[in-house]
Amino acid sequence: MKLLYGTGNLAKLSAMRNRLEQLDIELIGLNDMRAEGKIVPKVIEDGNTPLENARLKAMAYYEAFQIPVFSCDSGLYFDNVSDEVQPGVHVRNVNGKCLSDDEMIDYYSGLVKAYGNLVARYRNAICFVMDNTHIYEAMEPSMESEKFILTDKPHSTIRKEGFPLDSISLDIKTNKYYYDLPEDKLEQLAVEDGFLEFFKNILNLN
Repeated sequence: MKLLYGTGNLAKLSAMRNRLEQLDIELIGLNDMRAEGKIVPKVIEDGNTPLENARLKAMAYYEAFQIPVFSCDSGLYFDNVSDEVQPGVHVRNVNGKCLSDDEMIDYYSGLVKAYGNLVARYRNAICFVMDNTHIYEAMEPSMESEKFILTDKPHSTIRKEGFPLDSISLDIKTNKYYYDLPEDKLEQLAVEDGFLEFFKNILNLN
């Protein structure tokens, strides 16, 4: 089955492709649509939750391309910090500015310097539009990341484009950088098991 993943982030596309490969799902991304000469609509992600933003993107891309498409969105949440500091759905957008990978590392490292190591988690959501009458969406606890620690000391050697905060993320159980964990653990962290179950349920593979 061929699906459009509504993202232009190549790191996210690769991670999801690796996780869904076992379901015989072939993924293409927005850059593939551009390569075919298609115009990719600009979607304003002004939802208040990850699910609202995922829905906005999936519906817009389905209207544009009329093929099965899904979009995901995430919110970053810290334990024990005030609401005004919570990134929520605005992980990359701070004070009206869309941050580059380097700027994200600088900004969140600064928060750690101010508050100490932060215990964090991602809440994730997905919206899948098969056609006009078959729309599936979820924001389940099984899609949330495990809690992890943000540090202000980036990994000394590794940084992956598109996932800047991974370089300052520590596994809460081992205190190891994400990049120093085994490959199979990294794949799960990049795409939680809940996403796999979501597609299994839709495609009746359970």
